[in-house]
Amino acid sequence: MTHDVEAVWMGKMQFNALIMGNHTVVMDAPERVGGEDLGPIPKPLFLTSLAGCTGMDVVAILRNRNKPLDRFEVRVAGTVSNDKPIQYTGIHLVYDMHGDAGHEEEALKAVERSQHDLCGVSAMIKRSLPVTWEVRFNGAVRFSNAVPERAGAAEA
Repeated sequence: MTHDVEAVWMGKMQFNALIMGNHTVVMDAPERVGGEDLGPIPKPLFLTSLAGCTGMDVVAILRNRNKPLDRFEVRVAGTVSNDKPIQYTGIHLVYDMHGDAGHEEEALKAVERSQHDLCGVSAMIKRSLPVTWEVRFNGAVRFSNAVPERAGAAEA
């Protein structure tokens, strides 16, 4: 099986991506570089794929275990390099979950399973750069493998 995407140039900096034959995404650049800002630039779509992949894993696992969430958001931040080619040098996810306190342990296990066994997007990214995450449940941080920034590191 393959996943197919065709990006068709629509003029200026805009591309219309046809994804697997029946879904479209418009990509564009900001006006300052010749685009019209009619869609996202490509790199953040990479982060979007990660959020969707792991988020769907977590929802499916919890649904199958009859441990639903009331609200769930996945936020992804990619640290961008200063040098060309501009690329991500690290990625951090925040899983922000709200629901029955009795479902917290299963929610933590679902994130762990997604990150270690299921999410193919995360697995591909981890081959190239560090991926860290934290889990918040009902507003409290319940897990984090993020490395705290060293004091004075920005001054070095």
